[in-house]
Amino acid sequence: MKVSGTYKFSAPAAQVWDTLMDPQVLAGCIPGCQGLEPAGEGEYQTVVTVGVGPVRGRYSGRIMLLDQDPPNSYRLVIHGNGTIGFANGEAKVTLAEENGETTVKVDSDAQVGGTVARVGQRMMSSVAKGMLDRFFGCLQESAR
Repeated sequence: MKVSGTYKFSAPAAQVWDTLMDPQVLAGCIPGCQGLEPAGEGEYQTVVTVGVGPVRGRYSGRIMLLDQDPPNSYRLVIHGNGTIGFANGEAKVTLAEENGETTVKVDSDAQVGGTVARVGQRMMSSVAKGMLDRFFGCLQESAR
């Protein structure tokens, strides 16, 4: 499943980058996140509660911020397992500044399996895009 989005920030790229790298801000913006615990350089353990249609579940996950090129780009890798299935994904996140404003572009590909995929298959793309939009909406507020 491919999901992408473009988000405008009223802040310079360095400030947006710092927001994207702040684990407290990220934990507060990831829908259903119960906190991020450091697990190495650019790596975090987390527990997230997610629902797709009538199916809700908790995922234990690992989030990695790789190939960092501050303040231009990084690769985000996510692995999650829970009682209702699994979710794995990778995204390329790029930042471009112009006139003191920053555009963040996200291109991602995810694989979801288990009960959540079987029950909510038709809704998966719209749920993933909605979560991405909520996440970046929250980050836009935090970067001000």
